[in-house]
Amino acid sequence: MDVNKIRSDFPILNSGIIYLDSAASSLTPEPVLDKMMEFYHQYRANIERGVHRLSQKASEEYEQARVKVASFINAAHSTEVVMTKNTTEGINLIASGLDWKQGDRIVTTALEHHSNFIVWLRAKKRYGAEVHVIRPSEQGLLDIDDFEKTVDGRTRLVALAHISNVLGTIAPVKEIAEIAHRHGALLLIDGAQSVPHMEVDVRSLGCDFLAFSGHKMCAPTGSGALYIRKEIVDQIEPLGIGGGSIADVGLEYFTLTKSPERFEAGTPPIAEAIGLGAATDYLRHIGLREVKEHEERLVRQMYRGLLEIPKVSVYGPEPEKRVGIVSFNVGNLNPHDVALALDISGNVMIRSGYHCSYPVMKEVIHAGAGTVRASLYIYNTKEEVDTFLATVREIATSLA
Repeated sequence: MDVNKIRSDFPILNSGIIYLDSAASSLTPEPVLDKMMEFYHQYRANIERGVHRLSQKASEEYEQARVKVASFINAAHSTEVVMTKNTTEGINLIASGLDWKQGDRIVTTALEHHSNFIVWLRAKKRYGAEVHVIRPSEQGLLDIDDFEKTVDGRTRLVALAHISNVLGTIAPVKEIAEIAHRHGALLLIDGAQSVPHMEVDVRSLGCDFLAFSGHKMCAPTGSGALYIRKEIVDQIEPLGIGGGSIADVGLEYFTLTKSPERFEAGTPPIAEAIGLGAATDYLRHIGLREVKEHEERLVRQMYRGLLEIPKVSVYGPEPEKRVGIVSFNVGNLNPHDVALALDISGNVMIRSGYHCSYPVMKEVIHAGAGTVRASLYIYNTKEEVDTFLATVREIATSLA
């Protein structure tokens, strides 16, 4: 993996910034932007609407992007992939689309991003579903025995993040899928933090749904995908209906078309979807195994370096049980103040606050004001981590 060559695809890095906020949103490389501009420059037209050559070309590129995304997660067929604008939309589609009954049980965890948590609380309020929340250890690790005890014959859905966006811990989703299916339940995986960083195979994992965002994996904002296993697609009602989602309409009736079109009402973000397809090409060219190994090296350096700095508290387990996400605090400083100091003193861009994960902060790591979070990706280097650590040390030393 040639990091210097990769970095040349991201001109924003020429400004001297150190970008350690990819868990929030990754940078986008030139080849992806070029592919998006190709749409605007050469075949800017609506898709699936016209017979003229521009519409036909745009439609072909849009559907080819779907094929690329399906291959990227090893879906059985491209029709199992619904193009969305982000992970949140995908999860909401399932939360609103399932035919909930009073007493249906939903099992989730205290590690979830709000997008994979509050939707289930709303299902409880709206439909009378029961929500059971599994608590991880203080290190953010889930115990498979807790799922064995909690998932039962009344469980309709198990929903959890593949990787915690706060602690970087990896959930045993394959084993959880087996438990869910043994009891007749469905499994939804929030793949926002896993799909960009490692090989994710929906058939090997055994999940029924997988939602993820393009903007965290070198694609543009406003792009994402939802995998729905083909055998259960008819169980899901679309989040919205309208143009492009119907097979027939009369004055007193309508018939929805087949999946995935039935879930993609209206004109989609065409360039963004094409950009998502290009991003999968870009990452596959690098190699997801190489991406994972690169991040593992850097997160070991970052985690161990932070532990050596007095007054720094690091949350979560050792590097071997996490991906390239590290949350920490410096003494009693507000996380936002630390983030601002890192920006001003070291040109380091990081996230601070609650990371859209209040339950993690309140119930797992007990960080009342949130944390500082550094997250790694393909364009980060050992030297950047050194600079980051040196700047954190300066901030911590100022507390003496």
